[in-house]
Amino acid sequence: MILNQINFTKALSVNHKFEKNPSVAIGVSGGPDSMALLYLLNNWIKKNNGNLVALIVDHKLRKESSLEAKTIYNLLNQKNISSKILTVKKSNVTKKNMSQARTNRYKVLTNYCIKNDILHLFIGHHKDDYIETFINRKISGSDFEGLQSINKNTVMNKVHILRPLIVFSKKQIYKFNKNNKVSFIQDPSNSNFKYTRPVIRNYLEKIKISDKKEILNEIKLVKKYLPSYKQMVAEILLKNVILIEKNKLHFDLKNFKKLHKLIAEKVIKKIYYFFFGTNLGLRSNNIQKFVNLVKEDALTLYNIKGMIIKKEANSLMFLQKLD
Repeated sequence: MILNQINFTKALSVNHKFEKNPSVAIGVSGGPDSMALLYLLNNWIKKNNGNLVALIVDHKLRKESSLEAKTIYNLLNQKNISSKILTVKKSNVTKKNMSQARTNRYKVLTNYCIKNDILHLFIGHHKDDYIETFINRKISGSDFEGLQSINKNTVMNKVHILRPLIVFSKKQIYKFNKNNKVSFIQDPSNSNFKYTRPVIRNYLEKIKISDKKEILNEIKLVKKYLPSYKQMVAEILLKNVILIEKNKLHFDLKNFKKLHKLIAEKVIKKIYYFFFGTNLGLRSNNIQKFVNLVKEDALTLYNIKGMIIKKEANSLMFLQKLD
């Protein structure tokens, strides 16, 4: 499918439902993908008499980040596009890695949407990002659900995340930008090989098209069997939750100990999502440490990012810590 305004508008009308005179947001980095999406979305929103706000995240990973954010803001201002710079708190930038930056970015983006009653947030991920994410997660030892890579549509922090460019390649996006004279800037971190993604990106640029197709087929297999995996996890929860309240849940201790560590981790994530509506910022090593303590009968009290867990006679009690 060719990337153009007609196909983009058609895809939105077929695959999504929007309110009358929709108010939407888009995460803009200034790169070729987000600027192409902004161009398409801006034309679409005008025809639907809606409102669009471009959200620029000052990630604070580099000392130049504030200047870069301001440069993008000025560029959009010249195009009469409403925009807002969202700044990540310095206290949330501790590891200075891409994973933490991604978590911080989605947090400030979705928080803005919630505060401003915006239901839909557009992100400019494309097909190459889709493949990169799969490889990155595979290298990192992601669980089965994580290997599904980027979803075209997800709900995060009660905000609907849309990625309509996920079916288009980077090459198609560059071609679209050239044909429509869409200006963009390059993120210097994209060529910094101290990060994993640029290394993967460099690898993908060198492999054959047939090799890329094999990777895509592998992702398709994951997606094919994912429903069965999710059903299995759901059945484990249904059979072993002893008591459930608004901010409290009891899980059968004996059966939890029998779970494979990866399945136990997924169960913990599902319980956390039940309480907080998101899994952003959860670290697998922290959860696995908890699982090991349970299996070794060494657990007394544990805190997983605001979820308190303690061992009782025959159960594990999960408690949502309320501010």
